[in-house]
Amino acid sequence: MSKSPEEEHPVKAFGWAARDQSGHLSPFNFSRRATGEEDVRFKVLYCGICHSDLHSIKNDWGFSMYPLVPGHEIVGEVTEIGSKVKKVNVGDKVGVGCLVGACHSCESCASDLENYCPKMILTYASIYHDGTITYGGYSDHMVANERYIIRFPDNMPLDGGAPLLCAGITVYSPLKYFGLDEPGKHIGIVGLGGLGHVAVKFAKAFGSKVTVISTSPSKKEEALKNLGADSFLVSRDQEQLQAAAGTLDGIIDTVSAVHPLLPLFGLLKSHGKLILVGAPEKPLELPAFSLIAGRKIVAGSGIGGMKETQEMIDFAAKHNITADIEVIPTDYLNTAMERLAKNDVRYRFVIDVGNTLAATKP
Repeated sequence: MSKSPEEEHPVKAFGWAARDQSGHLSPFNFSRRATGEEDVRFKVLYCGICHSDLHSIKNDWGFSMYPLVPGHEIVGEVTEIGSKVKKVNVGDKVGVGCLVGACHSCESCASDLENYCPKMILTYASIYHDGTITYGGYSDHMVANERYIIRFPDNMPLDGGAPLLCAGITVYSPLKYFGLDEPGKHIGIVGLGGLGHVAVKFAKAFGSKVTVISTSPSKKEEALKNLGADSFLVSRDQEQLQAAAGTLDGIIDTVSAVHPLLPLFGLLKSHGKLILVGAPEKPLELPAFSLIAGRKIVAGSGIGGMKETQEMIDFAAKHNITADIEVIPTDYLNTAMERLAKNDVRYRFVIDVGNTLAATKP
């Protein structure tokens, strides 16, 4: 007979979980494995709330496993390390992002691209090497193999840095891979949400000219004044689109709702690249002629490998890049999810796990 989540492993743990696709989150006792010789255990201090968490608790993508403890933007302080761990010491500030495992023998893993390993193990609602379900960061502590531990530089705030473990690497990786990190490039960022606002910051730090493309004219001042974008286009305004036609070297499209791609192709120069990092639930229309006419590329990109994620955090610390956040107590979680569903957050909720989780124990 299978063991309960509380009895599965030797180390008791406490967090908040969804029990079914209603998505309602409530206190949850479970357990985590003992610290293995290559493992790092840390006390969770903050955990960002990603849009994926909302999709997952409601089983929008069809592969959620309950009970489900979400959270893959997890930061805290190391409390215990295994005998073979070299990367960090007790007391260090660290984080875990979207992954906690992979096969470590395929071509992707050999190239430090664990995120494209066919056997990658997600931080929550995935099956770990030992056959048990993984639980995320809406919890009091975390344990992971040191390969999946990201060191946080001393000057990187843990609360504002937490969302970079997902949102940050999701936009940093394609900017680097597709050569859009060269100074002087003109980059378009579609959507000014959790991903988009961080994309603007990274693109500016690379020395790019940045144009924000949004359906909401009300976001113009935020984009230009607060985030430092160079220009702003309303994607439904044909005159604005016409005036900017053929001006962009590349576009990072962060929108996760169904939207037309044709207007975006028109903004690209010949050989320009449109990279999708948002994941709409239904397929998008791909107008082939507008790609052929300028030898344009449409591509996708998903998070990043561990080596690149560390590089991204170090770069962010050097350039003072953090997410714009609203810190919340644990017992506000369900309200936060309702607000997130309406995009009512600027731009990322972060749970103050260290100070507020324990008080919610029944």
